[in-house]
Amino acid sequence: MGKQWKRKTKTPVKWRFLSLCLALALLTALLAGCSASGTGESTAQGTGSETAVELNIVDDNYRNYYEIFVYSFYDSDGDGIGDLNGVTEKLDYIADMGFNGIWLMPIMPSPSYHKYDVTDYYDIDPVYGTIEDFENLVEECHSRGIRLIIDMVINHSSSQHEWFTTACEYLASLGAEEEPDVTVCPYVEYYHFSREQESGVWYEIPGATAGAEWYYEGEFSSEMPDLNLECEALKEELENIADFWLELGVDGFRMDAAMHFDETDGELNRSILNWLYTYCCETNPDFYMVSEVWAGSSTIESYYASETPSFFNFPNSSVDGVIEKTAMGTATAEKFVNTMLTDQQTYSAVYADYIDAPFLTNHDQVRVANNLQNNESNMKMACGLLMTMNGSPFVYYGEEIGMKSKGQSDENKRIPMYWSDTDTTGMTVGPENMEQGITSSFAAVDEQLADETSILSYYKEALLMRNQNPEIARGEITIVEELTSEDTAVILKTWEESTIAILYNTDTEAVTIDLTGTALEGMELQNCLTVGEEEITLADGVAAMPGQSICVLR
Repeated sequence: MGKQWKRKTKTPVKWRFLSLCLALALLTALLAGCSASGTGESTAQGTGSETAVELNIVDDNYRNYYEIFVYSFYDSDGDGIGDLNGVTEKLDYIADMGFNGIWLMPIMPSPSYHKYDVTDYYDIDPVYGTIEDFENLVEECHSRGIRLIIDMVINHSSSQHEWFTTACEYLASLGAEEEPDVTVCPYVEYYHFSREQESGVWYEIPGATAGAEWYYEGEFSSEMPDLNLECEALKEELENIADFWLELGVDGFRMDAAMHFDETDGELNRSILNWLYTYCCETNPDFYMVSEVWAGSSTIESYYASETPSFFNFPNSSVDGVIEKTAMGTATAEKFVNTMLTDQQTYSAVYADYIDAPFLTNHDQVRVANNLQNNESNMKMACGLLMTMNGSPFVYYGEEIGMKSKGQSDENKRIPMYWSDTDTTGMTVGPENMEQGITSSFAAVDEQLADETSILSYYKEALLMRNQNPEIARGEITIVEELTSEDTAVILKTWEESTIAILYNTDTEAVTIDLTGTALEGMELQNCLTVGEEEITLADGVAAMPGQSICVLR
């Protein structure tokens, strides 16, 4: 069933070895540019800062991810639609910011602009390019130490998928008393079909004679019929699909709509995630999976019982989440660090190897610039808070320059990336039904790259901080209670017997924090994030922190 393809011998370890060699070569080159002090420190990742730093990037599944809607990102061939070659052209920009992971929203053939309704799981949508373009993108990502994950949409297919159209044609040909024969049409088991409209959202298939009607389930829309993931033949097909993409070098899947595989059976949903994750790990032991479960903390906690690595931390995201609320001053620093600690304790108790997936907003939500009302300081602070959280943070394209959306339609949340006001090269036209073009109160990428005080420069410094200190992503959290109050908080993060401290001042006013007599006494400043030009200082055991600032001590 499905397309046949010849499996090639390819070991995932091979590219990881090559990437490690390249990383070592890069580190050697960086160290060659060390200051004359002989400290072994090297220049930051293209921040324009003169501060001497040394990167400490661990090659594992803790990553800094950049989410890309290919359609709106960068156009390489002048047709106004973003494409895979456009992503490849911008890999240096992505890597220079400090990202070492990319999540591509759906890239498989689809009749829609968003492509969450797949018609062929074994190909690339022609508007995005070819399989060869994708293979080149993967190779270029890996050569830069970037891992690439793609959207895997298995809750439903397109109503135009051959599986579905074949099944509907067959069912419509049956008389009122005839039962479907899977040996004649195996695809009738791939979906949820019934002679009656059952509870939920069901649609009538076209073409059946009166009195011999058939219906199918489509919880999202009539164009997205739900797949029957309990069907063993379909699961075998999906294993072949996974093999196809793993063979092309994909490093992981973002699982769309994971809590909707079955609308009422969470245990079944978890078993499906575990099955596919376990299967993929047999091919690539470093395979990564992050799943969409748009629900509260208790539901996400239950899904970690699937023993799959990551679930997006929706409770902490968007305007009602603790990150943005802390950035705008409606939640305290104390609340922020306690939320981090609670998440770590709760999720690790269910699955010790969990990797949190925090984010500010994504393609289904209005952008952070909207939520924070274009307040540049608050937007920077939100980034700084995100980049001190455990796990693998995800950043939606354009957040790093303060892009905003207008209105609630999904098209308006996926507007063209704002590269330049003066150079239209690579600029896309965006989705057809988008209500407006680029909307931003802030400069385009090219201008922000040249401005050391821009939002983009702040993102680069925040990611640099993360890439210097692996404890941020992986460390066990301890709150230093005696130094934590409403708007100032101090935590320790310990990983592999190494401990750092993170200090937060979320108030708009400057504060001092006396570290003498605490576990932080004797530590030195490692990284500083400020929303303006003020500096953080540490002298005689006292940290002086301007408003809305964060620092790391080691």
